[in-house]
Amino acid sequence: MSGHSKWATTKHKKAAIDAKRGKLFAKLIKNIEVAARTGGGDPAGNPTLFDAIQKAKKSSVPNDNIDRAVKRGSGAEAGGADYQTIMYEGYGTNGIAVLVECLTDNKNRAASEVRLAFSRNGGTLADPGSVSYLFSRKGLVVVPKGEGVTEDDVMLAALDAGAEEVTDSGDTVEVLCEATDLVQVRTALQDAGIEYDSADAIFHPSMQVEVDVEGARKILRLIDALEDSDDVQNVYANFDASDEVMAALDEE
Repeated sequence: MSGHSKWATTKHKKAAIDAKRGKLFAKLIKNIEVAARTGGGDPAGNPTLFDAIQKAKKSSVPNDNIDRAVKRGSGAEAGGADYQTIMYEGYGTNGIAVLVECLTDNKNRAASEVRLAFSRNGGTLADPGSVSYLFSRKGLVVVPKGEGVTEDDVMLAALDAGAEEVTDSGDTVEVLCEATDLVQVRTALQDAGIEYDSADAIFHPSMQVEVDVEGARKILRLIDALEDSDDVQNVYANFDASDEVMAALDEE
């Protein structure tokens, strides 16, 4: 868990995922629509769309919903919205840097919901550029363990393709690479017969703030509140919580 803030916190909240399934589906569908609009509706020629569909399928989004999203995005079917990507920057408690990635068709609504989530949860919005320099764009491929797949197998397949870091995170093995190498690394894993859950371009923190149980509780509450907004796609925060801290939270 150590050193992997955004996706680790998502993992921590899996227990509550059923209540949020509708929101999760909507966000995955939105990703597909935008990917199809940007790069066309053929997954074979549009790696971003391929990965968006893969992630949706792994999260049990029905195939009909996926197909309709591709059609809306590519213009084969009417009804697609004009989504824009907007980044918001802010601070949580303990000076933790927070990046909020929105995909919205209503900038005013997105801004007010993000501002409200920060103000209600001990955080503050910051000026553009205030915290983004603490993050760099990376690729992240998440591989489920099992079926005889080990960290060594993943490392062997991914390192030659450009992987920078391979981390055992309990149920999964996480492969970090340059964002430009994401498709190459993902393809190398596929060629080696290794299944993966998701392949995403993410924002990876270059430095992290160690938090105790109370600090982790507060930052997770802020992340929860932000992710509750339909306009928010991803939240990244540069905190590091030890396995012991996360275990203590899980017991609450």
